Amino acid sequence: MQSKERMMIALRRGVPDRVPATVHQWQTYHLEKYLGGIEPLEAFRRFGLDAAITHFPVTYPPSPDWQVDIVRGISPQGHPVEHRTITTPGGTLTQTVEYHPTTHWNTTYLVKRPEDVELIDRYMPVPVLDRAAVAREYDRVGDAGILRGFVWGDQGGCWQHAVNLYGLENLIMATYDDPAWVHRFLGALERKKLRFIEESLTGAKYDLIETGGGAASSTCISPAIFEAFCLPYDRRMHDALHAVGLPAVYHTCGGMMPILDLIVANHCDASETLTPPAMGGDARPTEIKRRIGHRVALIGGLNQQDVLDRGTPESIRQEVFRLFAGYGAGGGYIMSPSDHFFETPPENLALYARAAAECRY
Repeated sequence: MQSKERMMIALRRGVPDRVPATVHQWQTYHLEKYLGGIEPLEAFRRFGLDAAITHFPVTYPPSPDWQVDIVRGISPQGHPVEHRTITTPGGTLTQTVEYHPTTHWNTTYLVKRPEDVELIDRYMPVPVLDRAAVAREYDRVGDAGILRGFVWGDQGGCWQHAVNLYGLENLIMATYDDPAWVHRFLGALERKKLRFIEESLTGAKYDLIETGGGAASSTCISPAIFEAFCLPYDRRMHDALHAVGLPAVYHTCGGMMPILDLIVANHCDASETLTPPAMGGDARPTEIKRRIGHRVALIGGLNQQDVLDRGTPESIRQEVFRLFAGYGAGGGYIMSPSDHFFETPPENLALYARAAAECRY
């Protein structure tokens, strides 16, 4: 069975020949440091893993109402920094982003005052997806695996996108202090995301669209906040994706056990990343499979630090078999590290791939 067929059967909660085994968004840092700078598809082929290629070529049409000026510098810690100033007819927004070879983060947020949301609502442009470029990449990946994309935004989910613009603690406090404003904020982002789905994702040759984001994990917010401020927006977005023929995977790279049923209720087709306790999550394979495995496909589960980075051949093998026993029973499961990895030795990736290839139905 070819990788694409194997993965698509699992995404439809069916039973393939063996468990599909992949990684989540192969990082440039790892490719350059450990694999000689090869591109992700070649890395998947090198290790005999099922490819999950992320490709999201978007451009922003020029807008006189959203003028971005970037001044680059260096932080006191020696990291590259971008100071961004965005000029709109209604006022100015500023943001500072700091970079590291493995990630980047906001040191100041774009939204600082409640009224800043009105500028985002009125003036922030929605990008355009290059569907022709997506089609070319889809054909290039071919039977080697699946092609993944996103709903536009700093994060796929409305709540998670708002967190990137305003800060997690700030947004949590606002749900108590001014919930109506939070809904206006989320609604402004939702309208832009739904527009992107209609204008750009209609007809796009993707196998899976990632939504959500870690900021909605139950290690970040309560089930009550999730139900009130994530669920309705996620559901409408997933329904819009389904209307254009695209399945959605909902990403929670943290706790998920208290919100399992709410994740299913948002109409997603798959749930990731099944983060284990040692990686800051709370995933319990057998319980997750029993409670929601018959309603959504499952992706993830593998501890990328203790197992992939530092594991012995025997511990890697044992963990692969444990995950297959817990998540893989009856199909509907794609094995993967629970999120990005950066310092995994290539020989450990080979051990992971070989062990997964033995997990046959």
